Amino acid sequence: MTLLPKSGRPRVMVLGSGERPQVAAEALRLRTLIESHAEIVVWDLGFSADLGNVTADLAVVLGGDGSILRAAHQMGYRQVPVVGVNLGKLGFLADLSPDEFNTALPEICSGRFRVVEHLMFECRLEREGAGLTAPRRVVASRLGLNEAAVLAGAPFAMLQVHLYVDSELVTTYSCDGLIVSTPVGSTAHSLSAGGPILRKDLQAFVISPISPHTLSNRPVVDAASRVYELLVPRPHAGTTLVVDGRVLGALEPGDRVRIEQAAPKFQLVEAAGRGYYRTLREKLGWGGSLLASGD
Repeated sequence: MTLLPKSGRPRVMVLGSGERPQVAAEALRLRTLIESHAEIVVWDLGFSADLGNVTADLAVVLGGDGSILRAAHQMGYRQVPVVGVNLGKLGFLADLSPDEFNTALPEICSGRFRVVEHLMFECRLEREGAGLTAPRRVVASRLGLNEAAVLAGAPFAMLQVHLYVDSELVTTYSCDGLIVSTPVGSTAHSLSAGGPILRKDLQAFVISPISPHTLSNRPVVDAASRVYELLVPRPHAGTTLVVDGRVLGALEPGDRVRIEQAAPKFQLVEAAGRGYYRTLREKLGWGGSLLASGD
């Protein structure tokens, strides 16, 4: 599907990490190309602009997957389709090289592209009220794209984490931490902890323990429509809640982490010829081949 206006030039936001010399130089080189096909309504190479009142049709993000995460957070509840230009390393999300972007941009600005929507989530850190009958209060919240993780922290002893799904106790993990990841985040921290790879457009979460004490505690995949809650009865001094690589807050006894599907969707422009499994083959080095019969 396309979300571009039926007439006129598309309105484009250009976002990136301008503190990196490679990004700043490439942005200047590509600006003329972008301006020849679109109207630039935001030029922000510091992820500092307030996009709340910006009307745009596309966002061109220059950098790696970290830059795309920052752009998704910057857009907040007003997500627009993202074209990722990979100036980083792996680039699961920032899939186009600068040379490929040169070829793809005219097609994209003509509306000949597909948008794939990806799950985002709301993460809230809830704390008991001051009195015995006081309601729980939200002390911190954040919109996320990759994952929410409870990390044990100092003094780096085993952590007990209760997992609830739709208010039902699933299990108690003895681990170094617990990750609740979207399909987009399944190739990030969750994968390094032994979690599965989920196709990016699935509507599901994967729960992956970090170094679980019991080998039978394996990653679990469940529907995105459910509500996930993490409770740490005895957090360490350094136990923290981290969302997409940024600390949301330190956990206190009785705190509850609530994770559920968010209303906005992260929208990624899929360029022609850049299918999902091609990206996995290239980025994860899946270079094996099947031998012909008799070889």
